[in-house]
Amino acid sequence: MTTAETGGGRLEEFLADPETSALELPAAVARCTAALGLQHSVVYLADLQQRRLVPLTDVTRSLPVDDSLAGWTYRTQSLRVEESETGGMTAWIPLLDGAERLGVLAVLCPSLTPAVLRRGRALATLLAMMITSKRAYKDSFVRRTRTEPMRLPAEMLRAFLPPRTIGTAHVVSTAVLEPAYELGGDAFDHSLTETALHATVLDAMGHNLASGLTTAVAPAACRNARRTGADLPELVECVDEALAHWLPDQFCTGVMAQLDLASGVLRWSNCGHPTPLLIRDQRLHTDAMLREPDPPMGQPSLLAGRQRQTHEIALRPGDRVLMYTDGVTEARTGDGAEFGLEQFADYIIRAMAAGELAPETLRRLIHSILDSPAGRLRDDATILMFEWTPPPR
Repeated sequence: MTTAETGGGRLEEFLADPETSALELPAAVARCTAALGLQHSVVYLADLQQRRLVPLTDVTRSLPVDDSLAGWTYRTQSLRVEESETGGMTAWIPLLDGAERLGVLAVLCPSLTPAVLRRGRALATLLAMMITSKRAYKDSFVRRTRTEPMRLPAEMLRAFLPPRTIGTAHVVSTAVLEPAYELGGDAFDHSLTETALHATVLDAMGHNLASGLTTAVAPAACRNARRTGADLPELVECVDEALAHWLPDQFCTGVMAQLDLASGVLRWSNCGHPTPLLIRDQRLHTDAMLREPDPPMGQPSLLAGRQRQTHEIALRPGDRVLMYTDGVTEARTGDGAEFGLEQFADYIIRAMAAGELAPETLRRLIHSILDSPAGRLRDDATILMFEWTPPPR
């Protein structure tokens, strides 16, 4: 029988071994599981569209996110336990990289004890860090989490995208983007500093490789300026200059926003894009962020020498802001009608009232559009939503 002391010692040996970092992940999972004194574990990763949980190896089948206990763990980010088909118990534990959902971990054991759960959670934390560190350069992860070939513009765009979800205890930003394998001109970006959340949604002209280049250059220019301490107006100016210089025949619409995490003051610039939506007290405030938009980015000549506008609003605790591209509201529903602004916001409000997590709300929302009987996207559809919940004063 493995005690806590011997299990801890074996884990120390595993982590101190110089060869550990070079192990393929399935081998690392097996060795780390044994080092913690656990019987067996299986890593399941969410596929690109978050429909299935795919095992890291071929020893077992994939599981549906919407109709399995493992899927329940993924959707709610909470522990679930069931009797194993082979005897004993299975604990389903979320695999999280901060706020980002990677998948779930199945821990199989003869009986479930507090020590087993504690070690299982420790294993999930360690494996999440391993997965995050390796998936950027391991094609094996990509192959397992894709269900169909990806077009070149989409491949290029996805290389530039950040994680779907980022956040802290007091702010969460999450996004979805479809069609997953055929993206053309949409993109999103979000990042955190000690004092602010930065969020961007972009929609380039067209639906081809040039569009993809546009929405690759735009966030790169924004990040480059942001990482030197540039303020919001300077970020937009840098994107304007980069597109005008490198892609003079291209342009993109977009919203760039910056939220002060202490005060809740939200500043944004709208460059020819749909107005962001504010949801407060489970109500849509349609005109709260309605301002006259500036011309699209990449066409500074249309400004006629004037500066781009920066707008400001004070958020309240619990407010949610939705930034989106018109591919969402122009999508067709089951009866052939447009999805529309009201139906879009109503879905978010009902999910909030039910206590649903923000990443799960967007996952279900985009699937409800894609899976309706006559549902189809007429354009790329991107949604980015952030929620501010500061600590009590």
